[in-house]
Amino acid sequence: MLPSNITSNGNDQAMEVETAGDNDDNSQRRRFLVELEFVQALANPQYLNFLAQHGYLRDSAFINYLSYLQYWKQQEYVKFVKYPQCLHFLDLLQSEHFRRELINNPCAKFIEEQQILHWQFNTQNKIKAVVEAARQIKPDNEKKQHQYDETVIER
Repeated sequence: MLPSNITSNGNDQAMEVETAGDNDDNSQRRRFLVELEFVQALANPQYLNFLAQHGYLRDSAFINYLSYLQYWKQQEYVKFVKYPQCLHFLDLLQSEHFRRELINNPCAKFIEEQQILHWQFNTQNKIKAVVEAARQIKPDNEKKQHQYDETVIER
C-alpha cells in the first residue's frame, strides 16, 4: 500500500523525519510501481515463455515471489491493474504443471491465440450490448418527444 507523506511542523527535527519519510515513501512507491508493472507483464504469454526458457520458473525463490504477489488480487490493489488477465496467469503460475508447459513455444502461442480470441469475443459482445442499449434508448426518447408534443398541442 502506498504510504502517506509525513508533514513538517516547522522545526529541524521534524524536517529530518520528513526527509527520511520521503525517502521511505519514494522507495515504497517505487516498489509498488515495479511490482505492478511486473504483475501486469504476466499477462503476456510470450514473456511467460521467456521466463520459463531462462529457468526463472524453476527457481524456488522466484516461485515464492510469485506466491507473494498474490496480494494484487485483493480489492485495495486490484483497482490499479489494467490487464486483469495477468491475475489469472498469476494463479496459473502457482501450478508446477503450468510452469513446466510454458517452456514450449507452441504452448505459449496457443495461450496467446486464445487470449486474442477472448478479446475479440468480448469486444463483439460489448458492441452488441451498446447497439441494443441504443435501440432501447431511441424508442424511449421518441415516446418522451411524443408526450411533449401532445402537451404542447393541448395548451
